[in-house]
Amino acid sequence: MDNTVWKFAEPPNMAVIANRKIISSGEWIAYVSHDSDDGAWQFHVISSDSVNENDAVLVSLQEIVNIDHSITILADLPLGWCAWRNSKDDDWKRAVIRE
Repeated sequence: MDNTVWKFAEPPNMAVIANRKIISSGEWIAYVSHDSDDGAWQFHVISSDSVNENDAVLVSLQEIVNIDHSITILADLPLGWCAWRNSKDDDWKRAVIRE
């Protein structure tokens, strides 16, 4: 597979929301959402705590791909869908976000 081809419809410099721990602590991405209301991408870690706004940082989609290239398999994730995995080596599972 050619890793130089950009897989996402959105540009590499698009701002996305990520959990600070992915960027600063190297924690793995466990949950991804592609929000239906604004098309935003969000990248989160597994946590027993509720998601806290203070843990969110804005980074480029390219930075997320650089951190974990496996998320490129989610480039076709439709608006209003999410994906998750139980460990860094698991396959991604997908579903419609239930609100």
